[in-house]
Amino acid sequence: MLTIKGERKRDEEIKRENYHRIERVYGSFSRSFTLPDAVKEDKVKAGYKDGILEITLPKAEKAQTKAIPITVE
Repeated sequence: MLTIKGERKRDEEIKRENYHRIERVYGSFSRSFTLPDAVKEDKVKAGYKDGILEITLPKAEKAQTKAIPITVE
């Protein structure tokens, strides 16, 4: 399970000749995603730069299938 949590904070202030307005927006959020079994959980990486969240989920190498010959009599 991959869970992303964050919090938004924004203050907006407008000063005009006739009025002064301040808006404040606060709130937290959370999103959860079920990861497939093919993801290497110990190799997951995340980075945040310039407002972009980048998550790298490397795939595990698949188990090689084994062919078993069957003789028909």
